[in-house]
Amino acid sequence: MDTGSPQLTRPPEAAEDWTVPQDWDHFSREEHAVWDLLFERQSKQLPGRAADEFVEGLNVLHLSQPGIPNFEELSEKLTKATGWSVVAVPGLVPDDVFFDHLANRRFPAGNFIRRRDQLDYLQEPDVFHDVFGHVPLLANPVFADYMEAYGKGGLRSLEFGSIKKLARLYWYTVEFGLIRQAGNDLRIYGAGIVSSHGESVFSLDSPSPNRLGFDLERVMRTEYRIDDYQQTYFVIDSFEKLLQETQEADFAPLYERLQAQSDLPITTVLESDEVITRGTQDYVRAA
Repeated sequence: MDTGSPQLTRPPEAAEDWTVPQDWDHFSREEHAVWDLLFERQSKQLPGRAADEFVEGLNVLHLSQPGIPNFEELSEKLTKATGWSVVAVPGLVPDDVFFDHLANRRFPAGNFIRRRDQLDYLQEPDVFHDVFGHVPLLANPVFADYMEAYGKGGLRSLEFGSIKKLARLYWYTVEFGLIRQAGNDLRIYGAGIVSSHGESVFSLDSPSPNRLGFDLERVMRTEYRIDDYQQTYFVIDSFEKLLQETQEADFAPLYERLQAQSDLPITTVLESDEVITRGTQDYVRAA
């Protein structure tokens, strides 16, 4: 999402919805090699760490050719599974454009990839983050419905001036969410974690961050940072419950309540929180 970024200007090559032709043939051999390296590294790391649904969804990325996925072929497989498709965009897009794509089951993916010397961190989401991180769960019917519902809710949030609050829900679920699975073990599912070699380990193994039970209103009050590992993660019980809670919530009075409440600093732990792990915050202090 683009919330909080400078005003974006649509490039001349982009359509009104900010999409561009993927032009798969324009990617170099080196760029395809970087994808293959990242894909192999993360695919080996995630079994036993990532949500079962994510690992199962990785099959949708096994296409006829190695390297960066061809969006036309990928979309054909994804559409058969859940009605979603992947469209190429030049980079970050405005919030209303982003929400409209999601509401219509289109996932906008950056049409570029990081360099070999940027394997572990890139500030702007590239095709690896967008496709490897997000697309496997879009093959899951429940999570696919959640993403559509989020897009529709995002469009409504513009009317209430509450996009910043709703962005926190996306951040702490779609990008950096944890889930309880396999006998109450914690697993990762957020795209920002599953596409990160370092945070895939940190989010589950480090004693530093808080890990708290998911609560919709609590999450939407909580600030976040975009430039390092998270200091707090929120844990859902299931994708079905996440979808149910967001679909059943009446967001108009929720936004009104949130406007009257103070934002919560990232490391805050409330008495009402379900504390799964109270973090030491040693990582951020050392940094």
